[in-house]
Amino acid sequence: MDESDEQVVGRSMAGDSAAFVELFWRHGPALHAYLARRAGRQEADDLLSEVWLRAFKGRVGLRGPDALPWLYGIARNVLFAHWRQSMRPPTPVEMPDPLDPWPDADTRMDAIAQRESIRRVLAMLPEDEREVLLLVVWEQLTPAQVALVLDLPQGTARSRLHRALSTFRSEFNPSILICSNPKEA
Repeated sequence: MDESDEQVVGRSMAGDSAAFVELFWRHGPALHAYLARRAGRQEADDLLSEVWLRAFKGRVGLRGPDALPWLYGIARNVLFAHWRQSMRPPTPVEMPDPLDPWPDADTRMDAIAQRESIRRVLAMLPEDEREVLLLVVWEQLTPAQVALVLDLPQGTARSRLHRALSTFRSEFNPSILICSNPKEA
């Protein structure tokens, strides 16, 4: 991955028809896991197709060298449109499983032993706090990247993360949920 995502998109815009496929290979598994955790695995494939279609059509809107926050923003919009259309609430559907490309999220949250309790606390959180928390813990985004995804000031993203973590810590042993991403600070 010597080329930045921005450079790949630039090649795509210049007529290189295979260039955009590189973004799919770089970020497709993360986006699919994000969608599967929120809408279920069966619907994630269709939703992912819509994400890539919108990303391709709107690729001129990519700003910065990393496309992942931009792609998560598109995936989030696709997901919300899906929920509005199907009249289902925006709550997490699946906890990550061993086939998920980010297994350390399960380890940090001790999800196997605490699954139902975690679901209960996630349901207690306001939607805006839950979304920030899940993007940091499940998707391994930094609060700065989450701010880009949600179109928020960085301080707001950090504040929401702090409140969500405080809620978890009040319900569980503090070691259950640890955001150990060094880029968060």
